[in-house]
Amino acid sequence: MQLELIRNATLKINYGDHVLLIDPYFAPRHSLPSFTGRSPNPMTELPGSIDHILQGVELVIVSHLHTDHFDTVAKERVPKALPLLCQPGDESSIRESEFTDVTPLLEATVWQGITITPRQGSHGLGPVVEKMGHVIGFTLEAAGEPTVYWAGDTVLYPPVTDTIGQVSPDIIITHSCGARWDGDLIVMDAEQTVAVSRLAPQAIVVATHMEALDHATITRQDLRQAADAAGIDPSRLLIPADGETLHLSR
Repeated sequence: MQLELIRNATLKINYGDHVLLIDPYFAPRHSLPSFTGRSPNPMTELPGSIDHILQGVELVIVSHLHTDHFDTVAKERVPKALPLLCQPGDESSIRESEFTDVTPLLEATVWQGITITPRQGSHGLGPVVEKMGHVIGFTLEAAGEPTVYWAGDTVLYPPVTDTIGQVSPDIIITHSCGARWDGDLIVMDAEQTVAVSRLAPQAIVVATHMEALDHATITRQDLRQAADAAGIDPSRLLIPADGETLHLSR
């Protein structure tokens, strides 16, 4: 498989001879409000043109409707007729933006030979979850391809641990910037990402969702230093730059 980190959570994945776009966030740098007062968002530009990013895309997956996962620009620029999978409950809102082929991911779904299965996530723990709302992750499986677990906007909690144990993924994609809301952790930080690497010694962990938003608390360098201190081999925890493409196998 080929995985290109666009920016934040936005990924372009070539998997099973098809091209998937995950959580498109196309806003220009500094065009959206700050979350913390530190900087307008996003804090970085896209690494390439939107036309280039959309080239070849056959399926879009939207995990939830926070603006850093599906923003106004993406709603305008993503072709309306592309098949789009979303978490249950978001389909009506997405259809209101004139998308015509929207399917809630209620259960394991086979698309073009790829099995896409929704997985539980929690955008924090405790009262902050009510503010953040529901989110999902998912797994990808296809003949001849590595099994991928895209954890999404979640902290490390028992259902994530259970998914890793049950699925034994080859690739785990985490959101690892340590973002906080009202002081509460709402995605994984360095400590939790290292813990994922230890939970899945057979897997390659790909840490994304970093250095794009002003409520993040962990940089790529912070994560690498924490992983090195924990004895995690750099080949097992990959921290791609925006625009970087990884070639991954089983």
